[in-house]
Amino acid sequence: MRKVEVHDYKEVWLEMFQLEAQKLERILGGNVIEIHHIGSTAVSGMKAKPVIDLMPVVNDLSLVDLKNESMKEIGYEAKGENGIRDRRYFQKGGDTRSHHVHVFETGNPDIDRHLAFRDYLSEHPIDQKRYSQKKEDLANRYPFDMEAYINGKNSLVKEIEEKALEWYRKRR
Repeated sequence: MRKVEVHDYKEVWLEMFQLEAQKLERILGGNVIEIHHIGSTAVSGMKAKPVIDLMPVVNDLSLVDLKNESMKEIGYEAKGENGIRDRRYFQKGGDTRSHHVHVFETGNPDIDRHLAFRDYLSEHPIDQKRYSQKKEDLANRYPFDMEAYINGKNSLVKEIEEKALEWYRKRR
């Protein structure tokens, strides 16, 4: 059973991202365009579950499926789309997850959604604090119920995401 843990921001998360991104670049090779650090561990000062989310952007998503065995060799479990169309998702660490990889093909709108959310929270401390507090409260209330934790923060995530996308589009 996975325990819901939310931690204060840790500088080491950036280093963990960089080390894992190097491994992914070797595996994905010339297909990879860039690899982004996304999710709460990518936002300085943000409380987060200690799981590093990486988002490789590739030229051809179908080529990623050919890398499942290589991903397994570095500890990842391939989960296919896992509920998000046109994504390839990988988890590392089993019930004590350390990394999630969300691979999208260039041009997929989910790329901007993730980057907008991350960048918006980095520059909007009030919403960052609201989201951090919500996650901490839910983790305390539902320490062994990941589904309740996720569902409990869903409406706030949608609210912030909507503001973030509008803000992100204006900046471009």
